[in-house]
Amino acid sequence: MSVITQAMILAAGKGTRLRPLTLETPKPLVEVGGQPLIVWHIKALEAAGITDITINASWLADKLIDTLGDGSQFGVQLHWSLEEDEPLETAGGIFQALQTRKLQDAPFILVNSDVWTMFDFTKLTTYKLGADQRAHLLLIDNPEHNNSGDFAVNNGLAGEQAIGDAGKYTFAGISVMSPRLVDGLVTGQAAALAPLLKQAMLKFQVTAEVITDNWIDVGTPERLEQVNSFIKNKGVGIHRGA
Repeated sequence: MSVITQAMILAAGKGTRLRPLTLETPKPLVEVGGQPLIVWHIKALEAAGITDITINASWLADKLIDTLGDGSQFGVQLHWSLEEDEPLETAGGIFQALQTRKLQDAPFILVNSDVWTMFDFTKLTTYKLGADQRAHLLLIDNPEHNNSGDFAVNNGLAGEQAIGDAGKYTFAGISVMSPRLVDGLVTGQAAALAPLLKQAMLKFQVTAEVITDNWIDVGTPERLEQVNSFIKNKGVGIHRGA
């Protein structure tokens, strides 16, 4: 039985590293394997039974909305949280979506729109956060562009530092979040997610697991070419969202 019934896709960034592609096309609409990158997430979430999806948007938001609409073409309901002046960053965007009730006050799956993965979101729909737990993060082995990693996993708990010989892993941009993580933020003020996660880690409120699914941060033209080559060679049909 599903415990998580909603998701949020972070899609407000300008995608500067992918310019000139993103000068006139919002990064989430850059095509990967013949369809917009963000559509992979929408379809994969729908396949996992998540049909209530909030998307925050700022840069070229009108193009995102014109393309995706209300989500009915994908069998989901999209809720748009617009950041019209400047992007509110990750935590600020979540806080606004909660304040405006685009996102319900309940745990949710959080996905960065600029990653591509074959991860099956069904594995997260049954995840139940503990009473004091603020987040559950998915980590991957470090790619070449992030050799030092982001977080360690010590007995299931996420932390900034590894214990003993354990190494650090890269945050996959996929997690289960509690709305309580962003409690205390100010409406309209930009705020990053990483500092809040690190504060929660000090209180042992963040867990993590390492996944081995195909994953790539589509952050540069080179990595965009890499993922397109992978999909072409393997076939898009291997992904639940295809």
